[in-house]
Amino acid sequence: MAIATHARRFMTLCLPFFFFPLLRLFRFHCEYQSPHMDHEFSMDDLSQLVEAANDFATYPGVQSDDSARDFLNRFPLPLIINALQTQYDVPGLENTLVACLERLFKTKLGASLIPQYMSFVQVGLQADSQPVRSLACKTVTCLIENPGSDCKTVARLITDFNIYPLLIDCLINGNEQVAAAAMEAMKMLAGFPEGMEIIFPSAKGVDSDLGAIASRCSSLGRVRIMALVVKLFSVSRSAASTIYSLNLLKLLEAEIKNANDTLVTLSVLELLYELAEIEHGTEFLSKTSILQLLCSIISDNSAESILRSRAMMITGRLLSKEIIYSFIDESCAKTVISSIDGKLQSLETSDRDECETALEAFGQIGSRN
Repeated sequence: MAIATHARRFMTLCLPFFFFPLLRLFRFHCEYQSPHMDHEFSMDDLSQLVEAANDFATYPGVQSDDSARDFLNRFPLPLIINALQTQYDVPGLENTLVACLERLFKTKLGASLIPQYMSFVQVGLQADSQPVRSLACKTVTCLIENPGSDCKTVARLITDFNIYPLLIDCLINGNEQVAAAAMEAMKMLAGFPEGMEIIFPSAKGVDSDLGAIASRCSSLGRVRIMALVVKLFSVSRSAASTIYSLNLLKLLEAEIKNANDTLVTLSVLELLYELAEIEHGTEFLSKTSILQLLCSIISDNSAESILRSRAMMITGRLLSKEIIYSFIDESCAKTVISSIDGKLQSLETSDRDECETALEAFGQIGSRN
């Protein structure tokens, strides 16, 4: 019953991200000044715009550059932005235009226009409206993904318009959708050298150091930063090496050591499970104290059963990979296996779920590749 209760709480609060947004200082509709700011919208104008935008957003196939061009010929981008800015109180308009712009910026033509509207992106990232913030994050991703984009130009735009710190703020303070979109944008940014330099600058400073940022967050905010670390870790071995050298994996270690909040600890264990899945994750995790910490959880009779079970699954996954034995000695492996075996021997027959998890972990270790 306790396991089920914690699992339900975890699903409700932690997946994929569960933080409530803080109040923003700026309003999107009063800050972005578009070239069509003075345009007066009649109800007929708005009706036509919303209908066309909805048709564009809900088109079942892939939108082509030709269809994007036809749409923009009828409704120029500055006019759409102006409507999003000034007509936000019209029922259904904001969500429809946001969905339309998401589809538009995914076309090659739409993505090519983004550099001209970075002020829109910048203000959108600070908007009160969560859909608008999500759109702004996704627009950054479209900018980076555009095949016609030059990496150096993209990096310069992101730097000039202070986009990266705003993405971090969206990650920490946005709702679930905003946080996911911000994280995806930063993952894309880490995919090229100039982007990596923005995330991990050579000249370190408090404003850009993820460890320092995490130290100023609530426990829930730290989990989001750690989730970003895991996401960046998965980009490449080079990114993983940088993260390891900056001691960012110690954020996860520290959270496990604290173990003051079951839900937070469970969230961190989920992130470790993801790390163990990454091809180069085993190598770097084996250089930390993670295995020892997992053993401590497994052997701790006072720990929640769901935490012990998750720790066993992670150790089983790590020890199932042949490469780990190049980084840990035999005694370390035996200690891990002994901790699982000891827990299995001490479990009551009523602890069926935990018994099955321990046996499954042994099965993974036995089938190592």
